[in-house]
Amino acid sequence: MWRGVRLVHTFAPHKKSLEAIVHTFLAILKARLANPDIVHIHAVGPGLMAPFARLLGLKVVITNHGPDYDRQKWGKTAKAMLRLGEYCGGRFGNEVIVISQVISDIVQKRCNRETNLIYNGVTLPEKSESTSFLEEIGTVSGKYILAVFRFVPEKGLDMLIRAFQGIEGDYNLVIAGDADHETQYSRELKSLIDQDKRIIGTGYITGEPLNQVFSHARLFVLPSFHEGLPIALLEAMSYGLPVLVSDIPANLEVGLAPERYFRCGDETHLRTRMAALLKEELTEIEKRDTRLQITEKYNWLKIAEQTVAVYRKALNGKHRGERSKRSTDPAHYNRRKPFQ
Repeated sequence: MWRGVRLVHTFAPHKKSLEAIVHTFLAILKARLANPDIVHIHAVGPGLMAPFARLLGLKVVITNHGPDYDRQKWGKTAKAMLRLGEYCGGRFGNEVIVISQVISDIVQKRCNRETNLIYNGVTLPEKSESTSFLEEIGTVSGKYILAVFRFVPEKGLDMLIRAFQGIEGDYNLVIAGDADHETQYSRELKSLIDQDKRIIGTGYITGEPLNQVFSHARLFVLPSFHEGLPIALLEAMSYGLPVLVSDIPANLEVGLAPERYFRCGDETHLRTRMAALLKEELTEIEKRDTRLQITEKYNWLKIAEQTVAVYRKALNGKHRGERSKRSTDPAHYNRRKPFQ
């Protein structure tokens, strides 16, 4: 239990092709026994279970975090199933939440329905003054580039490593993250990291170590080929960090300055932009404006209110896909009985 939230553990096989779908199926069965007001399903893979949940008489809200079938780790069969999950979620969810306008356009085109745009959020952090973890891993404040993500091909980490190796100077590349499931790709990445003394792999870190690497980085880089709306980028912005990201649609939607983007997949352009940005520092005004954008656009309290409003719409809808005519203003519902 945590602040009235009850976590119910459910079995799932530790195999990437089965884990999500089996877990979702079993979770929906448990949900049916609990007789909830709403079942909220996240991601297009678990969206395959939306028709099953509706068949059991449950009200379903789907959050589409992006076209996972574009991820390079999936084979043809898995990609086809993920596309089907996107369609099932879009067609059978009582309401659909998307985290970017790009995803909204996809759902509109494939499923012919409107969506509710609710961005991911982050909390403005209290930056760490300590450098104890930096000393432990062998780097110093302001002298490293930071990358934070899972070791999967679509994140472009191998390209980032090659681009960094062409940059002269005494900077480090700090890579925070690991693989959910060990693969040939993740093993090759770890080998590349181990072979270069300027590159530091921290593995998965949270809490104070993660706070320190964000607080003291010179530059944050996200070279992804695919994203929904990258929380790691929002976190870097919440720390007031200079950032450099690929020019994929999800990153462009964040609305950074042109010099903060490089051509996706272009290793030379990435290296050139990194080298240039390492010579610059954000002004205090730029840092303030970045954190203000996080406060106004990616605020968790606002996101929670928007989500509750969508739950109300799902409960008020007469049948699948029908749009509620009631107000979606959270203040309209403050007088209503809270959810159980």
